[in-house]
Formats: sequence, structure tokens, C-alpha cells
Amino acid sequence: MSDPRPTRVRVTGPPRRTHAPRARTGDIDEQTELGEVYLRSLLREQLGLAVRILAVLAVTVGSLPLLFHLVPDLALIGLLGLPLAWLLLGLLVYPWLFLLGLRFVRRAEGNEHDFALLLQVLEDDE
Repeated sequence: MSDPRPTRVRVTGPPRRTHAPRARTGDIDEQTELGEVYLRSLLREQLGLAVRILAVLAVTVGSLPLLFHLVPDLALIGLLGLPLAWLLLGLLVYPWLFLLGLRFVRRAEGNEHDFALLLQVLEDDE
């Protein structure tokens, strides 16, 4: 007769966590005064970043119509058969908006990363 079949063995990967990692936001979750200070500082930094980006946008793009109003001779300049104003507002503004948006997103994420590191360092010290 034939040999009995060997017992089956289940092959699995390394053990998985049985619980989700604990959030490191104790002071914020518990709504302590210290947590409010941390959160306000993050919100203040994010608001300051947004105001700075909007100020740069207003000065650069917002000043173009004013420039063309104050210097009417610029309307006579043309490149490639198009007026200079159309080229500036139609072609150069969009890459500039993209760069400003990219700068904003990267700095905002950097602020959030710094905030998370601050909370982690403070919780590790406890």
C-alpha cells in the first residue's frame, strides 16, 4: 500500500499587529491647554503661509493689469503676432500659479511634518 499523506502545514508571513498604532496626539485629543497651544501654533503657521503666498500672487499677477494701465505703450508691444499682455496673462501666469501652488503644498506638508515630529518628541520625553 501507499504511505499515509503528510499533514498539511499552513505557511504564513510574519505576525501582524493585532491593534492599530497609538496616535501620538495625547494633549490634542484630551483637549488640554497645551494641546490647544500646539494646535493654534500649527494653524497660525498655515495661515501665515497662505497669506504670504496670496501676497506674492497679488503683487506679481495682480500688478500686471495695473502695469498695463499705467504704461499704455506696453500694449503696443507684440511678440509672435500677439500683444504682450495676452502672452503674459495667457502663458506665463499658469506656470507661475502652478509653482506657487506647489510651494504652498510642500511648505504646508512640511509644517504638518514638523508639528508631528514636535508631538512625537514631546510624547517620547514623557
